[in-house]
Amino acid sequence: MKFKIRTGFGYDVHQLQEGLDFWLGGIKIPHTHGALGHSDADVLTHVICDALLGAANMRDIGFHFSDKDPQYKGIDSKILLKEVVHLLSREGYEIGNIDSTICLQEPKVNPHIPDMKACLAKVMGIPEHDISIKATTTEHLGFVGKKEGVAAFATVLIYKQ
Repeated sequence: MKFKIRTGFGYDVHQLQEGLDFWLGGIKIPHTHGALGHSDADVLTHVICDALLGAANMRDIGFHFSDKDPQYKGIDSKILLKEVVHLLSREGYEIGNIDSTICLQEPKVNPHIPDMKACLAKVMGIPEHDISIKATTTEHLGFVGKKEGVAAFATVLIYKQ
């Protein structure tokens, strides 16, 4: 049996702003600041979308869900992720695994990783053990270290028979 295997990479960054809800990995994390964006600004979900779309050579999240389109204003990024998985499925792709890293000075997100994995696994219809989420600070360097923003990276493997 021959498999077609592809990999993809995603990167995203959002500014942090006081008084906004902070959505990360599909869950709301208590914090004084949240990410600013056209949608709910869930940087982790966005990088997973981009990595999956890139692996399938289907452009990027902005192509499919433009920030100029009012229907996506404030949208829950889990809806976007579900649609991305549907787009891949139509092309015959399945998700092998996801490896991601969140760069954030605060709040500490490690205690929330199990909930993020459970949420994202449910949205994508894959086992939690196929999703890796790691978190790191930037040792107070750059916009992340100054608590001005959040960044995330993701790599994915997709396949089809």
